[in-house]
Amino acid sequence: MARRKTVNKTGILRVEGIPYHDAWVAYKCISCKQMNYVNIGQQLLTPKEALENAVWKCKYCGFVHSKEADLPFDNWDENYNSADSKTALRFWEGFFRIATEHLESYWKQCNVCTRILPFHAFSKHSGWGPLERQMECRSCKGAINAVLNPKRTKEQLHESAVRRRIADLFLEGENETIDFHDLFDRFNSRCFKTKEPLDINKRETWAIDHILPSKYLYPLTKENAALLSRTANENKRDKWPSKFYTNNELIELAKITGANLDLISSKRPIMNKNIDVNKGVERYLQVREKSDLPKRIKEIKKILQVYELVDLLSDENKKLLGFE
Repeated sequence: MARRKTVNKTGILRVEGIPYHDAWVAYKCISCKQMNYVNIGQQLLTPKEALENAVWKCKYCGFVHSKEADLPFDNWDENYNSADSKTALRFWEGFFRIATEHLESYWKQCNVCTRILPFHAFSKHSGWGPLERQMECRSCKGAINAVLNPKRTKEQLHESAVRRRIADLFLEGENETIDFHDLFDRFNSRCFKTKEPLDINKRETWAIDHILPSKYLYPLTKENAALLSRTANENKRDKWPSKFYTNNELIELAKITGANLDLISSKRPIMNKNIDVNKGVERYLQVREKSDLPKRIKEIKKILQVYELVDLLSDENKKLLGFE
């Protein structure tokens, strides 16, 4: 089935002709040290394929990067620079491995700002090209969302607020106090996603990510906390971990935090049912006299049904809410 045509309502237009599904490799020229980018299309390279076949010519100085090329290092013995030497071969093996070994090694071009950026600068989008990343980088996506979010209907905004409020009530008393110094120690004072250094004293620059989102009723605990930059956390929002983190990142995250790898790598969100649903219902129904009680009952019933939590209610609350 053809993908339905979308209408741009933001005024932030995509640039025609950008090969947004294509993968790129990036390397610094070993001669002039300038950054180069090579479009390799939609077929990723293995390090062995790159070593055997790549001929990457620097667009600045013309140096050809290939296993057939002599190395240009003045600080090496001349014999070591020779293309037929074992040292040169090992160098080229490492050079091409760095550029192609992992999915995260690749780069991609944003079809909004047109920059060629590393893999982690794009959010995940299953089925989109070999890298399965979105067309626009996170920076442009943030700008687009800044325009789109205010256009959400009042009903959408209200429902989102209701879900957050109910999740907070269900998790009341379940969240742990996070030791900031311990968090920074475990993540080496760096954003787990971007690896940029963070300053514990500049609270406005970093955030604690619920690895498993509170939206799915997971409390904040030491095992469920990751250190992110403020920007990365805004991009993560309430995404399920496998929709934001790569496979290698999920493995590393589980090692650092003790999180359940099987759970956080699940392709689909899994609702946390290990909570006291009845206490959450009781808190939600503690309303002021002027509150719209029928409306609140309707809201809590809808959430319980959507989250498939009705079976966790006591018989008394099932009857109270009209489920029996």
